[in-house]
Amino acid sequence: MPDLISPAEHIPKRILILHGQRVLLDVDLAELYGVRTKRLNEQVKRNARKFPADFMFQLSQTEKEEVVAKCDHLRKLRYSKAQTS
Repeated sequence: MPDLISPAEHIPKRILILHGQRVLLDVDLAELYGVRTKRLNEQVKRNARKFPADFMFQLSQTEKEEVVAKCDHLRKLRYSKAQTS
């Protein structure tokens, strides 16, 4: 059975600086909560009005490629056609 709580020391390793802001990518948040990224994004879209306007943004394809190239834990996304938020 997987652990329900991710050790706190794993979280800072996933924080990136993008657009001058400290962010966690949807793929990392989904892993943290133990859900699929697709399901996390569906719930965010369904509940968009509950989040502040500056709470999230979507990366451009160029930004996604740069982040994936620099972050080893994202290598599985290298050939993904999906946008990372």
